Amino acid sequence: MADSNEDNATMLQPESISVPALPPNNPTYSQAVRLGDLIFVSGQLGIVPATGVLADGGIQAQTSQAIHNIETILDAAGSSLASVGKVNIFLTDFSLLREMNEIYAPRFPHRPAKTSVEVHRLDRDALIEIEVVAGV
Repeated sequence: MADSNEDNATMLQPESISVPALPPNNPTYSQAVRLGDLIFVSGQLGIVPATGVLADGGIQAQTSQAIHNIETILDAAGSSLASVGKVNIFLTDFSLLREMNEIYAPRFPHRPAKTSVEVHRLDRDALIEIEVVAGV
């Protein structure tokens, strides 16, 4: 017979987190999910909430806006960028990595684990998409 601690651990239920101030997400996923003490933030593009379009100004503007959107979601979930432990970055052109890192590095001075990959194409022809996992 399993002890009660094992029962509690296996009974964690994902809690969807939605931030209405951000652009609406596809109905097949959540902007973020809390599972126990972790927040899993879905990939965020550099979409400006007020306009619903990608930030104008190339990779640095889109990176800044994507991080701002992630920060907004984490705040709504009771977390912050300082609690991010893992970052996945998808770029449509890996030669943009240096420019992206100029914006990224100051926002994540604690240097979370990070994976950066080049992909063929992103939704809305974005240059970057960022997803994170953070603690609460």
